[in-house]
Amino acid sequence: MINQLSWKVGGQQGEGIESTGEIFSMALNRQGYFLYGYRHFSSRIKGGHTNNKIRVSTKATNSISDDLDILVAFDQETIDVNHHELSLGAVVIGDSKFTPSLPEGSHAKLFSVPFTKIATDLGTSLMKNMVAVGASAAVIGLNPEMFKSVVEQIFSKKGATVVEKNMDAIRAGMEYFQKEASGNVGDFSLEKADGKHRMFMIGNDAIALGALTGGARFMPAYPITPASEIMEYLIRKLPDYGGTVIQTEDEIAACTMAIGANYAGVRSLTASAGPGLSLMMEGIGLSGMTETPLVIIDTQRGGPSTGLPTKQEQSDIFAVIFGTHGEIPKVVLAPSSVEEAFYDTIEAFNIAEEYQVPVILMTDLALSLGKQTVEPLDFEKVEIRRGKLDPEEVLPEQEKGVYFKRYDVTEDGISKRVIPGMPNGLHHVTGVEHNEQGKPSESPENRKAQMDKRMRKLDTLIANFPVPVVKDEKHDNADVLILGVNSTRGTIQEAIPMLEKDGVKVNHGQIRLLHPFPTDELESMIEKAKKVIVIENNATGQVAQLLKMNTRLNKVESILKYDGNPFLPSEIHNRCKEVL
Repeated sequence: MINQLSWKVGGQQGEGIESTGEIFSMALNRQGYFLYGYRHFSSRIKGGHTNNKIRVSTKATNSISDDLDILVAFDQETIDVNHHELSLGAVVIGDSKFTPSLPEGSHAKLFSVPFTKIATDLGTSLMKNMVAVGASAAVIGLNPEMFKSVVEQIFSKKGATVVEKNMDAIRAGMEYFQKEASGNVGDFSLEKADGKHRMFMIGNDAIALGALTGGARFMPAYPITPASEIMEYLIRKLPDYGGTVIQTEDEIAACTMAIGANYAGVRSLTASAGPGLSLMMEGIGLSGMTETPLVIIDTQRGGPSTGLPTKQEQSDIFAVIFGTHGEIPKVVLAPSSVEEAFYDTIEAFNIAEEYQVPVILMTDLALSLGKQTVEPLDFEKVEIRRGKLDPEEVLPEQEKGVYFKRYDVTEDGISKRVIPGMPNGLHHVTGVEHNEQGKPSESPENRKAQMDKRMRKLDTLIANFPVPVVKDEKHDNADVLILGVNSTRGTIQEAIPMLEKDGVKVNHGQIRLLHPFPTDELESMIEKAKKVIVIENNATGQVAQLLKMNTRLNKVESILKYDGNPFLPSEIHNRCKEVL
């Protein structure tokens, strides 16, 4: 028996590839296995190759694997595109409808199973994916009945007959494969899982849940890959809590509507990707100048322009930090796991209101859409902090003709915040420079006072932020410090034991707070290492450049990947060895 394996299903978009992976993984999750899934899909509605790779393990796993043990193919292209990943003795199960074949020299075992015919004989060819699930279950040694609760959840609205037909398809797929294989398969039987119930979710779902839990009640947004699931989740859930989602005409409207809602006292967010973020830049500046809280989720994808809208990249880093014109305080968070995405979303709202600044929570496609096992979330950790805002406060009366000092110059740079309707809170709001009452002012003295006030806001943020850098420091004198952001964390963690086995002493840091930059935290780590390597999915080494800008480090090595795919553990291992 084995304690982990890698499984992939592939075919043309629109023929049930995603649902095949979903049913397969949900059933295993309910048995207590740990899973990590990553989908490769084309930027079109239907057609084009797509695949779903899922890693199954009895232990926690946060990365896709290098190799592949089982490949389920609905067309020959799936075999042609993915055969290079197959491990020695791997199993390929193809639909006999297309006469599957392996490339010359392949050491995998090929089995032809009539997915489509079996499904058609049972009533409809649409159930071919269920036949494929049954064949996969046969390879792994799973009981087909373990899929029943998942099938019932998905198909119960269509009636008991449909549920049973789909279960029949799973059983038929298993029976056919067992007969076809006749014991000619290696041992892919999984060790028994612990049976514990854990969540299985994508990063976008964690962000949406975090927003809901953190008190957000309004989301204006425009759909865009890979951010749309945040909007879709909240469309379903927000109305149950007195909130709503509005699909706007564009990202400019989404950003400014979120600013308006936050000004009125309602926690609001919007979510987008690189192209939408570009359109929001003027609005982000408005948030900074008017000191109105704003939370934006940026789910990075391949760029520029439309670029690679369904592929992995981390190239928005400079844009989120430096994109706005002029100078404003802003905060950029970069969670490195699905669990962190939940908690950091809540923290984004707290920071936005406490410091009265725009906060951008930045993910990447692999984190936003990669699906992984998550331990139960601790809702006792959740706290709502609104900073210098108390809607019930009784404000002192103002002299006639004098406005409330909304932009009062304070020692910490943060003024008392009021919302419309609060008695004695009347003030002016404008995007031009203004005095303490919000009235436009071009006075040089006032300009300097207001600029200095705004820029003082974040002086205490790094010290108050829970974990600016996730540290894994095993050595006081390491050969190398590996740094990364967002989804690279799990892959780096898997590559480290490979390097340690080669005799390389490795420390690891994952940067969760990108702006303001946690200089002191990182310099203390840099001092313990002979060399620093930054792993990132872009062409220009943006994180490495930030490191050089903000620390005393003169030389840093970059390992870059920008072909649209996430890093694999072996790539990080091999390329680190080359650098070292």
